Amino acid sequence: MRVEDLPYRPCVGVVLFNRDGRAFIGKRIDGPEHVDLQHSWQMPQGGIDGGEDPWPAALRELREETNIRSVERLGEIADWLRYDIPRQLIGQAWKGKYRGQRQKWCAMRFTGYESEIDVEHPDGHEAEFAAWRWEELAAVPNLIVPFKRAVYQRVVAEFAKFCR
Repeated sequence: MRVEDLPYRPCVGVVLFNRDGRAFIGKRIDGPEHVDLQHSWQMPQGGIDGGEDPWPAALRELREETNIRSVERLGEIADWLRYDIPRQLIGQAWKGKYRGQRQKWCAMRFTGYESEIDVEHPDGHEAEFAAWRWEELAAVPNLIVPFKRAVYQRVVAEFAKFCR
């Protein structure tokens, strides 16, 4: 099968803002997508289960990766955003079934206390992040692996209004 014939993996992405308008980012532990230690930060994201809608999937992924439950909904990007993984990673990522991801991005405000955040032991799941921090949203695209950068730039443009 040609790479161009592979589908995109349905996925959600979460921009979680704190009260100061900074975005949550996590430093990835590993994974086939993360080929560059210099660009190992990202916002929470993950696959949408069969029959699951994007908003519940976003809440679930956020909880599974960060333990965070205390949020309010701010908005979402109407479009599905896509990126292709580098050809050399096809076959390593997602068992070779996808050429990249199509993502629905949601914006949320964190309403809890930072003691709720636990990336090392998130909701009984295996840790995906080794560290986390709050970052200026505009700086995040330069911290992500280059092949995801265009998606992150669009997310920044769409959600900059929530930084205030």
